[in-house]
Amino acid sequence: MFILNALGDALAAAGSMGWEILWPLILGFALSGIIQAVVRTDRITKLMHDDSPRAISVATGLGALSSSCSYAAVALARALFRKGASLSSAMAFEVASTNLVVELGLILAFVMGWQFTVAEFIGGPIMIILIALGFRLWMRGKILDAAREQADKGLSGSMEGHAAMDMSVQGDHGFWRRLFSKPGLTSVSQYFVMDWASVIRDIIIGLLIAGAFEAWVPKAWLQAVFLEGHPTLAFIIDPLIGPILAMVSFVCSVGNVPLAAVLWNGGISFGGVISFIFADLIIIPIIVIYRKYYGWKAALRITGIFYGAMVLAGYAVELLFTPLGLIPTNRHLSIVATTISWNYTTWLNIGFLLIAAFLLIVFVRSGSGSMLRMMSDAPEENSHDNSHT
Repeated sequence: MFILNALGDALAAAGSMGWEILWPLILGFALSGIIQAVVRTDRITKLMHDDSPRAISVATGLGALSSSCSYAAVALARALFRKGASLSSAMAFEVASTNLVVELGLILAFVMGWQFTVAEFIGGPIMIILIALGFRLWMRGKILDAAREQADKGLSGSMEGHAAMDMSVQGDHGFWRRLFSKPGLTSVSQYFVMDWASVIRDIIIGLLIAGAFEAWVPKAWLQAVFLEGHPTLAFIIDPLIGPILAMVSFVCSVGNVPLAAVLWNGGISFGGVISFIFADLIIIPIIVIYRKYYGWKAALRITGIFYGAMVLAGYAVELLFTPLGLIPTNRHLSIVATTISWNYTTWLNIGFLLIAAFLLIVFVRSGSGSMLRMMSDAPEENSHDNSHT
């Protein structure tokens, strides 16, 4: 009976968190779908051939527009690398497409507060600069040649089909005309549904882990681990711990935000929780994919450079925010509702569920259902042309 009660508490907490974050998730993915559908990005990928500041900036901007789940972002980065982009630019794209996207900013603002969104969008570029510097120092010569040779083998990872799909609206018409055209609405629905399908597993896993932490782990334990009450030690240690927790949680993309909120309530430092959120690209399954894409030597260096950049970005954000008085003091974020009531969250959820239903109907009626079965196919197997003219 005790075990059943404990499981029930964890599931109830996970379900409550899911209800609380539902409408900002739908809004975020809808806005992301609009951006991806009507903003043409193919013409600027050719500017990513080196690791110059311009190439890194282009890759970062392109990544921020090309919202992806972490697995698809890793596959897209490899595809760019094989097409001639520098590995530094490809990795800048990869980081931006998971950490500088609209849905993550919205969910952070709603669940944790606007300060965390600002920290994400300030720390993200800092992390990308650090990664570019790290790659320039430690990813060159024979190891870079070996990584390109391994990448050119085209071994399949995860979400390869999703990464290879281009569903954007082509043509030279204006933004709004392309958006509200039939191909435009179809494209938005495709990106919306496919993005949801690619991250729903991570969102559910993230909610379950966060629910278990909330229900089972005493806050006093977390406060002891994160050295709450010892601000100097916490500043030093917590950003080192954050990415490690992310690595072993197996949660990526927006799925790690509920757990980040639980960790924040448990006493982790501001820099620590930011480094945790950044670490979606070094979870263990993705490290295994790096090994398959680039070989073990390159995979270990990629992981090490990413980890160092995430830790340093966490330090940098806290150092910037502390003198400005921007670090939140609220350690009691309302991430679990005791009951579902007729409040603004419920009404917003109903409204955005109707929008989601509309986009799902457009997706199904357009005959796009087969795309869901192709999400994990290797690009060579995925011959479906999803672009609209």
